[in-house]
Order: sequence, then structure tokens, then C-alpha cells
Amino acid sequence: MAERYSSFTTGGTAWFLQRVTAAFLIVVLAFHFFLLHFVNHASEITFAGTQARMENIGYFLTMVLFLIAGAFHGVNGVYNALVNQGLSGTPKKVVLAVLVIAAGLLIVQGVWVALVMRGMI
Repeated sequence: MAERYSSFTTGGTAWFLQRVTAAFLIVVLAFHFFLLHFVNHASEITFAGTQARMENIGYFLTMVLFLIAGAFHGVNGVYNALVNQGLSGTPKKVVLAVLVIAAGLLIVQGVWVALVMRGMI
């Protein structure tokens, strides 16, 4: 029988947030696909329409939370997969720093774009 190893501490904060963000992402992705592929067909999607949707505070907050959850979920998953493969020591710290900086920049740029599209900047 193969040994199962996970860098996640069962019941730990990272473990818990990975599962919460996964559930959130599944629900919001389903909403996104339904809204943008069935309610509004691809040929109907325009920049002006996206700006109009972003004016709805619920849609705006959902998209910003989707961005943050996706960035966290992706970075946390990649980092823990690398740790599971044996990443340790200084390379582990460097990879963590690079991933956190990349996620931070992604979130800052994404929130900036969302605020611009909402007309707040």
C-alpha cells in the first residue's frame, strides 16, 4: 500500500482555507458559467456589459472575492504540492516568497481593474 503524505496539517488553517476556497470557487465558477454562457451568450459579452455588471455591488464583491479565493487556492495548492515533492530549506522559503509576491500582485492588479470597471477610480 502506498504511503500518503501531505504537507497540510489536517485541521490546520491552510488545510481549512484550501477546502473553503475550493467550495467557494466551485459555486462561484458555476454562477460565472451560467451567467456568462447561458444568460448572456459569448457573442453578447462586451466591455460595456461587463462594466454594467460591475456596477452591481453583489456582482462586484463576488468577482473580487473570486479573485482573492482563486489566488489563495492556487498559491497554497502549488506550494503544498511542491513541499509534498520534497521542497525544503532555502528553496522552500524562496518559492513561498515568490508565490506570495505573485499572488499579491495579481490581487492588487485584479482589484484595481475591478475598481476601474466599477468607476471608483
